[in-house]
Amino acid sequence: MSSAKGGIVRTLRFKFRNTPETSDKLTKAIGQAGVEIGKVSIVHKGKHYTVNDIEISLADEDALKKLIEWVSALKEVTIVRVMDDVLKLHQNGKIKMVGTVPIDSISDLRRVYTPGVADVCKLIQAHPEWKDHYTSIPYSIAIVTDGTAILGLGNIGAAAGMPVMEGKSALMYQFVGVKGIPILLDTTDTEEVIATIKHIAPTFGAIHMEDFASPRCFDIEGRLEKELDIPVMQDDQQGTAVVVIAGLINACKLTGVKLEKAKIGMVGLGAAGLIIGEFILRFTGNPTLGTARTEASIQRHVARGGIASNFDEIMQKADIVICTSGVRGLIKPEMIRKGQIIFALTNPFPEIMPEQAIAAGAAIATDGRTVNNLVGYPGIWRGTLDAKAKKINWAMYRAAILAIAGVTKEGELIPSPLDPKVHLAVTKSVARAAMESGMAQRHLDEDYFEDTELRFPLDM
Repeated sequence: MSSAKGGIVRTLRFKFRNTPETSDKLTKAIGQAGVEIGKVSIVHKGKHYTVNDIEISLADEDALKKLIEWVSALKEVTIVRVMDDVLKLHQNGKIKMVGTVPIDSISDLRRVYTPGVADVCKLIQAHPEWKDHYTSIPYSIAIVTDGTAILGLGNIGAAAGMPVMEGKSALMYQFVGVKGIPILLDTTDTEEVIATIKHIAPTFGAIHMEDFASPRCFDIEGRLEKELDIPVMQDDQQGTAVVVIAGLINACKLTGVKLEKAKIGMVGLGAAGLIIGEFILRFTGNPTLGTARTEASIQRHVARGGIASNFDEIMQKADIVICTSGVRGLIKPEMIRKGQIIFALTNPFPEIMPEQAIAAGAAIATDGRTVNNLVGYPGIWRGTLDAKAKKINWAMYRAAILAIAGVTKEGELIPSPLDPKVHLAVTKSVARAAMESGMAQRHLDEDYFEDTELRFPLDM
């Protein structure tokens, strides 16, 4: 649920008598529970009673129960309702499909649907490339999941992962105007997943894989890249790696460490960790040390150019430690070496809290809340689709890394995902890299690259 400082946030609706004594008792009861008061909204103020909504930050559900008990003991106060703002926000979902053309008359109807639409269908039948001009296909992306590795929650099923997919969709449209359409799969069979995605691919301009468990994710993504003629990216893999390396560039600037010469250790070699290690090797030319729960994971790391290691060696020798282990509190403060850079990226609970790592001597420490994929994937997709690239190659990913690092404000690791400049920079850099590396099928002139806004749609 909604969290604050590692706890939860709830809005409580109180009805209480209009006397100073009652207000004092209510305030005292809230204070005894050790909670923080946020926004206070007056719902109703009458002659005898007031109804207020009070936003409260608590440590956990036990603290909430204790607060309810203390307040319920006050005869002059009634708790009308306990509201979870996160659940309220998600009611009826976060996205919807809407038409873009008004239909207000029979004339409109005849042009939008029958008989007029038949002319468009026949045109596309004769010239398939016109689908990119007369349908929503080129800027529609399938956000596909089988629900086996949802946002640090694990294998909770595709339906339970739908709120995450809706969130990705809403954010993608908000920041770059690309339509992400969630696709939930009720199979975890690799061949069925690949076949299903291939069958639905004609509907979309690209495939965005999300929260597929390791190691199946590598085979599925690799096969789809080879067998489809539209771009495929798994955000947990390439999207995460792009943002992590951008963060490392900035961390090294802040500490004076040379990224190309630093000894880097990977703790956790699943969907994210394996590709982060591979991208670091491509970017710096130096292999990373790697360890994981299973020998098979370590061997996959070695097969991609990494070096087999163990947790103790990494903590003792690595200048930079990147963790995607899924193990809360794995790193103890006494393991930190003075001057280390620590990226503890497991969500929702990192391997070590950044403030603990800093107190133990780390030069820089961060977690997955700061190193946020949201600064990467929207612009990567928009630039790829603008250039009509059939694949996303290393040159395009590298361009995204440098764009993110380049627009980060001085003293920070990663730009704010709410800053439109980062999405603009990533989009333009990826599109240019697609053109320069021969991946683009659309020529984008200098007006496109000089524009200071993300305009949509492009002139096809």
